[in-house]
Amino acid sequence: MFIRKTRSVTSNGKEEGIAMPNVHRRTFLKYAGLGAAVITAGSLAGCSGEDDGGDVTPGTGVSLGSGDFAVLNYAFALEQLEAAFYTQVVATPYSGISDVERIFLTDIRNHEIAHREFFRKALGTNAIPNLTVDFSTIDFTSRDKVLAAAKTFEDLGVAAYNGAGKFITTPNYLVLAGKIVSVEARHAALIRDLISNGSFASDADSNGLDFAKTPQDVFAAAKVYIKTEIDANTLPK
Repeated sequence: MFIRKTRSVTSNGKEEGIAMPNVHRRTFLKYAGLGAAVITAGSLAGCSGEDDGGDVTPGTGVSLGSGDFAVLNYAFALEQLEAAFYTQVVATPYSGISDVERIFLTDIRNHEIAHREFFRKALGTNAIPNLTVDFSTIDFTSRDKVLAAAKTFEDLGVAAYNGAGKFITTPNYLVLAGKIVSVEARHAALIRDLISNGSFASDADSNGLDFAKTPQDVFAAAKVYIKTEIDANTLPK
């Protein structure tokens, strides 16, 4: 039986009555501090005038903005999705979860929340709103289904960062994106090993590299779980 889970993450840090967990203070401050440093440097506040989106016709739904703002909001949307997923996993553990698995998945949840809040702070008033997610297709009582979904989300996140990196024009943003995607790749390796011991390095290409996906391909895969309509037309091409 599938358990229907539809929720929106609100600005006060709660999901329809489920309090968002506290991120370890040092972990959160590390990411929040990076965001503050970027803002202090004037990179975000100055808007630097770049607009990699070109002449595009806005569509319907939540706008991601343009240029680097669009890329950061794109990452912010995916981090919202991952944070909401792992929050649900930890709140309603699957049948037979081990203590070690609970610890690992809680750590991943905390990382994703820290990533999400970093982007929220760094983007400031340019941030997209909280998204409504729908996990009704995921059976949270089943270990196999939960880990399969986690693998999908982690692989999608890594491929998204890899595919969007070339669109970032501000060096500081590119450095920060590289730091985050490396953590996402660790998550992907851990989830693989939980599914099948020793498979942590599988799915790389023939050169030992991770895959990259375009924003359009990523949103096409993520729209099953993101119910808020997003206008991705202004993303760099």
